[in-house]
Amino acid sequence: MKSNANSLKHLTMGRRGFLVGTALGIGAGLSTHAIVSTANENETSDKALDKTSDISLRDQDLPFIGTEETFSTRELMVLNDRLFLEDTGLAELGPRRIGAMDEAGINVQILSAHTPGVQNVKGKKGIDFAYRLNKLLVDGPMATYPGRFKAFATLPLQNPEASADELERTVREDGFLGCLTNGIIGKKFLDHPDFEPLLARAEALDVPIYIHPGLPPDEVFGIYYSNMLPEYQKEFQDQVLSISAYGWHQEVVTQCLRMITSGVFDRHPKLQIIIGHMGEGLPFFYERIVEKMSEVTEKSLDKPFEQYFHDNFWFTTSAFPQTELLDLLLKYISVDRVMFATDYPFANMKTQTDWFRGVDLPREAKEKIAFRNAEKLFGMKVSVK
Repeated sequence: MKSNANSLKHLTMGRRGFLVGTALGIGAGLSTHAIVSTANENETSDKALDKTSDISLRDQDLPFIGTEETFSTRELMVLNDRLFLEDTGLAELGPRRIGAMDEAGINVQILSAHTPGVQNVKGKKGIDFAYRLNKLLVDGPMATYPGRFKAFATLPLQNPEASADELERTVREDGFLGCLTNGIIGKKFLDHPDFEPLLARAEALDVPIYIHPGLPPDEVFGIYYSNMLPEYQKEFQDQVLSISAYGWHQEVVTQCLRMITSGVFDRHPKLQIIIGHMGEGLPFFYERIVEKMSEVTEKSLDKPFEQYFHDNFWFTTSAFPQTELLDLLLKYISVDRVMFATDYPFANMKTQTDWFRGVDLPREAKEKIAFRNAEKLFGMKVSVK
């Protein structure tokens, strides 16, 4: 079997590899006017565009907190075989990023390390690497641009106890807002008993865990994704299918459902989990999941199955500037639990803010998504002009 990690390493084919490997995960080709209905496009598009323009003008002053905004360092890229991303702005935490934020109208970015971070690094090396990455943010962009950057902690997840301690240190000493994990950790999800120390500490600190997608294990990659014809391998179809096009979105939902069914939130009722990409496909499956899982968990869980989505989960819009998907998410999830995000640098910040300014929602609802829900969850404040 071809190693997934080694296969993905060969995406270092330059700029084209970056575009192929990430575009499908960021809504490539989506219009900022995605709210226009396709049902009667020829008849209604002009009116819809006019309405979008009017709403956008009304909401030009809307502040934004970006809740999924990625960074890396050259050292981290080398560790994870991601040097092909070096020219994307991933490691730039100064004028280039601030300029893009100003152009888009992003008041604050909440920074998180690029997947898979250091969660696969064992022992003291992983613990030290996580500490250095966290301190880099504190001593670098957070100090240089006060108020413009916040952060989720990078954790050495091969050591759950050390992860819990580093989470607490970053929250108490450095003002971090929580932590971010990247998909499956080795061969375990967060519902595994090994991670109880981290879950308990996050709950005690009253800070959320953001579950970001990660690379599938080699076994999963081999079974689910490595079935493409060899002549198409030059296009890296199986690698892209396993990550941004499809695979990692489904894996995040799987992890969340496992956390519910295994009783994580019965043991930790105040624990809060964030997932991105407009719910990682969950809204599409919501009714069926609730219907089927309710039948088999009624006697094993403390609450109705669907209640955990409303009590323990938050959702961000990262990289999916599509109003029909936002509408579907809001059909099932309260507007009080949805937050704005861009997925920078893998998505254009201005495209995301331009899209959201034109979304036809009441101003109060848009303020909640754009910044007020993040203020509430993270205990922070953005100054409104």
